[in-house]
Amino acid sequence: MFKRLIAAAAMTALLAGTALADTKLKLVEVITSPERTETLKSIVKGYEAANPGTSVEIISLPWGEAFEKFATMVSAGETPDVVEMPDTWLALYAGHGMLENLEPYLAKWDQASDLNDRALEFGRTVDKTAYMLPYGFYLRAMFYNKKLFAEAGVAEPPKTLDEFMEASKKVSALPGKYGYCLRGGPGGLNGWVMFGATAAGSNQFFKEDGTSTFADAGWVKGLTFLVDLYKNGYAPKDSVNWGFNEIVAGFYSGTCAMLDQDPDALIAIAERMKPEDYGITTMPKGPDGKTFPTIGYAGWSMFANSKDKDAAWKLIATLEGKEGNVAWNKKTGALPALKSAENDPFYGSPQFKGWFAELADKDVFPTVMPTYLPEFAFFKDSLVIKTSQQALLGEITPQELGQQWADYLTKAQQKFLASKK
Repeated sequence: MFKRLIAAAAMTALLAGTALADTKLKLVEVITSPERTETLKSIVKGYEAANPGTSVEIISLPWGEAFEKFATMVSAGETPDVVEMPDTWLALYAGHGMLENLEPYLAKWDQASDLNDRALEFGRTVDKTAYMLPYGFYLRAMFYNKKLFAEAGVAEPPKTLDEFMEASKKVSALPGKYGYCLRGGPGGLNGWVMFGATAAGSNQFFKEDGTSTFADAGWVKGLTFLVDLYKNGYAPKDSVNWGFNEIVAGFYSGTCAMLDQDPDALIAIAERMKPEDYGITTMPKGPDGKTFPTIGYAGWSMFANSKDKDAAWKLIATLEGKEGNVAWNKKTGALPALKSAENDPFYGSPQFKGWFAELADKDVFPTVMPTYLPEFAFFKDSLVIKTSQQALLGEITPQELGQQWADYLTKAQQKFLASKK
């Protein structure tokens, strides 16, 4: 009898062990780089060690193709348990009921109080419900190459749009050099928005009736500014196709003297340039003395059809908790989403002064894209790339570019407004 009990207990333990071993989570990374992926693997390894029997498969998608590749995965039913969710995708997936409401988990999480107000605000963009926990924020500022400026006779970083164009002209007169690292390929919308809003003196995307402002004269002036800069040869010819990696490489290689980017660009730049050879300053201001750098964010979301939501939440909590979040943001370069992380010596280093100075400037207005629109993801990652490249190549005018964008977003905004009545 005793032997039977032992055998039964052993079988129960074996089956339990098998059940535990069968707990497999899928995590998709979409803003991918080798450094980020290695950091993610390290954090996940710690999670697996703390949760014996649970394993995590990491799928890393190249950012330039991530929107289409992830959409294909979802359409095929290959949804992950946890996904790195860009702000521009949140409304699309949350709006279709695909993401888990994280509010019940937040209510019980002992580290929830460490999330800063902006993180909670952005995480609750859709229906005022936390369908995502932002891990950090990406605020655009201007990198500039001090050596190229000196060689071209540019005395100081440009403070206005006119000075920016003049500095670009002077640097581009140097053999094989260009003023600006233009992002004409994936992820290029930020540049168009910043220069458009700065020229217009406003970052309002819509009028009260839902009509998009992209076709208004001020915005078109900003779109024309970038098109003219490219046509004048102040940006590399092949920058019409450049994405994140290409513009950052264009800057640290000394090909172009100016780059608008988030803190995540520091990772590659700081490894390849001496601190004294470059600086980071506020984005140039428009005729009315204002500038509108875009601020974006990304975070962690759980898919509603996850088969093990408790394990998936524990993974998110590990990634978002202080130890995981600080380690992650030091590699991504994002400004921290946790109150406690803001006191970390890493963010007190000189390389971050440009962003904090920009945030402290009363004439700087951080601009959030209309990511609450489900149609925005396609707009940013497909329509904008195609049409902006057409404008740069002279196939359509800046006015036609602005009108196409306005037509698309007006329909989306008016649909959104109608749904709220």
